[in-house]
This record gives sequence, structure tokens and C-alpha cells, in this order.
Amino acid sequence: MISEEMQKALHKQLNDEFYSAYLYLAMSAYCAHIDFNGAANWLKQQYSEEQMHATKIYNYLIEQGSHVVLREIPQPPSEFGKILDVFKSSLQHEQTMTAKLNNLSDQALKEKDHATYNLLQWFVNEQVEEEATVGEIISKLKLVKDDGYGLLMIDNELGARPAPATLA
Repeated sequence: MISEEMQKALHKQLNDEFYSAYLYLAMSAYCAHIDFNGAANWLKQQYSEEQMHATKIYNYLIEQGSHVVLREIPQPPSEFGKILDVFKSSLQHEQTMTAKLNNLSDQALKEKDHATYNLLQWFVNEQVEEEATVGEIISKLKLVKDDGYGLLMIDNELGARPAPATLA
């Protein structure tokens, strides 16, 4: 069984993961509003992925006998600026999530909670992919700047993102 302190920390992370999903859904809605439907699709898929991340933590807490009490999710922004700004906000958010997960991982090590540490390593590794993917999108957007054809190509590419595979 995990410590009370670790349970509290994981409950907070659970809420942060649900906020991530909510944020990506807000970004998707914004992109749809400004007619970047490919980006809207990409971000909606990211929303689904973040929901799965939250569910992974939720399931772990339940398996550990924790009484999960869901908290209020803060309202995300509704305006993000240009499409480049949307993805810069995404990267900044992912970097914040990486820091939180690293801190949780440190806490698990300190407590010698190997099961929780093992769970968190999955998330730490996932964050490397998350940041790299968004970084690549930002690089492409910076390359084309405000070129309409380039933005259209990137938007089409983003629209081809498939739905995420469900977590085992």
C-alpha cells in the first residue's frame, strides 16, 4: 500500500492529467474556430490521450486501495493566438507536466515506493515523446511562418493523426 503522502500527490497528478485533457480540448475548439481543422483533430486526439493518462493513474490508485475523490478542474483558456502560439502553449504545458512527474518520481524513490516509481517511469518516458512531437510541430510552423500553403500542408498533416491506442 502506498503512503498517505504519495496518495495525495497522485490525486493531485490525477487532477492535473484531467486538466491536461480539458486544456487540449479547449485548444482543439479554438483551432476549429480559426479554421485549422487538422490541428483541431490533432489536439482532440491529444485530449483523448490525456484522458487515458488520467485513467491510468485512477486505476493505479484504485488498485492500491485509495479512496479516489475527484476534484474540480480549472477552466482552461479559450483564446490562444496564432496557430504557432497554440503549440507553444502546448509545449510549455508539457514541460510543466514533465517537471511535476519528475518530482513525483523523486518522491517515490525517496519513499522507496517501487511500484509507484515503476508507474511513474511510464509517464516520464511518455513525456519525452510528448515534448519531442510538439517541438517538431513548432519547428515546422516556424519554418513556414505565415505562408498560407505551408500552413495548409502542416494542418493537413496534423489532421491525419490517428486516434490513440488504448492503454493496456
